Amino acid sequence: IMLSASVPNDTAFHPSIFILLGIPGMQDQHVWVAISFCSMYILALVGNGTILYIITRDRTLHEPMYLFLCLLSITDLVLCSTTLPKMLTIFWLRSHIISYPGCLTQMFFVHTVFATESAVLLAMAFDRYVAICRPLHYTSILNATVIVKIGLACVVRGLLFVFPFVILIEHLPFCGHHIIPHTYCEHMGIAKLACASIKPNTIYGLTVALSVTGMDVVLITTSYGLILQAVLHLPSKDAQFRAFSTCGAHICVILVFYVPAFFSFFTHRFGHRVPPRVHIVLANLYLLAPPVLNPLVYGINTKQIRLRIFGFFMGKR
Repeated sequence: IMLSASVPNDTAFHPSIFILLGIPGMQDQHVWVAISFCSMYILALVGNGTILYIITRDRTLHEPMYLFLCLLSITDLVLCSTTLPKMLTIFWLRSHIISYPGCLTQMFFVHTVFATESAVLLAMAFDRYVAICRPLHYTSILNATVIVKIGLACVVRGLLFVFPFVILIEHLPFCGHHIIPHTYCEHMGIAKLACASIKPNTIYGLTVALSVTGMDVVLITTSYGLILQAVLHLPSKDAQFRAFSTCGAHICVILVFYVPAFFSFFTHRFGHRVPPRVHIVLANLYLLAPPVLNPLVYGINTKQIRLRIFGFFMGKR
């Protein structure tokens, strides 16, 4: 596909469009890749939609754990919906063009929602820590006002840390081709097309990745470490097994969320020998896999939600 023919090799401070190439080296397999991605997207929509429907309809589930699960489902739906529709048009319709404002908007939402979901996972880890390690103080610590404040803090934090990405991109001049070898617009993918130093972009991106998302990982690990320590002191072996299986499933989903994300962040800056197709596939994985897995691990793995899903499909609404 001669995409470069449609993009003049001119000099412009801000180009009118960018070209999203897709997955470099896998253009012949785009149709089949799109089928698997589309299937994952449908599963994410159905799974998270079901979770939201059940929790919002059932007042007995209006408890901290389930309210955080609602927030997680919302962020999952937004996370995959910011990239998948455009990605599918690239793969199936060969619609590679995206406007400059559209690209910056997609970049802003991808990074903001990722940061928000990271904060929500931290809030959920804190919720489980309080429930298991401080059960007598659970309702007083996590009351309705605190939950609302935590939810707002998750969103506001993402907005505050990601908005400088837009400012940094806006100050870069773009020369030559405007082809992004990716399936969606993200900060470093756009910055690398600039004909000026992108050192501020690199430094700020690393700072956010390590200090914000990295701190979330440290605090989540600490929370689950304290939870597992408390579980080991449970008198019942059956209770220990259930707690370990639940925490194990949570940790697996958290790893699927963070490991590809950090791989993508660091590959942009240091991974010059990583094949582009590997980088792009993993960069898509951290936006697609968690929205598919989260409803299964956090939702269906929860007895109260599992019973209500069963009752819903059996017609007992």
